[in-house]
Amino acid sequence: MTSEGVSGEPGTVRPGGRTARVRAAVLQAAGDALAEGGGLTRLDLADVARRAEVGKTTVYRRWGTPANLVAELLADMAEQSLPRTETGSLLGDLRANARLVQRTLADPRQGALFKAVITAATCDDQTAAALRRFYAIRVAEWEPCVRQAVERGELPAGTDTHEVVRAVSAPLYYRLLTTGEPLDEAAADRAAEAAVVAARAGVFAGEA
Repeated sequence: MTSEGVSGEPGTVRPGGRTARVRAAVLQAAGDALAEGGGLTRLDLADVARRAEVGKTTVYRRWGTPANLVAELLADMAEQSLPRTETGSLLGDLRANARLVQRTLADPRQGALFKAVITAATCDDQTAAALRRFYAIRVAEWEPCVRQAVERGELPAGTDTHEVVRAVSAPLYYRLLTTGEPLDEAAADRAAEAAVVAARAGVFAGEA
């Protein structure tokens, strides 16, 4: 997916050439640092520069603050995420979505990274806004699968298509953050099946 605009804030301009390589290295380093623990409060721009093997002046000038860096990291993650899968059935589509989320959260680095970002979002408004944008982009990517199911007559008219997509990933994030139970394909499939059953029953439908 592509970004919808350029705000001009630190770290938001999409560069090319050497600048693109620097950006990629810095975002990778920031993600590594977050995944290793400590969260936003311990994310140090000088350490990120060292990990990325770039000058710390470059990092400070381009991003300015750890929160700016995390915001761009989340934007990049949203854009780099895999596109939706369309199988021709609602259950097939949502199962594909659930398994994609499951694989991401079960990955040692990615799971730890999401934990760190979610924790940071509870106490930093900029990170919270960036996290909301990340999920909005990903939900919007998969929403057509549910909309097409409504058009096929699989779901009631008036179904909140975005809410159905959110219902698929919510149990998986709950496992990641609270229960410590395995995040396996069985859990992903149950989440998709539960969302489909609820959607077909009209749980997500308002007035047509």
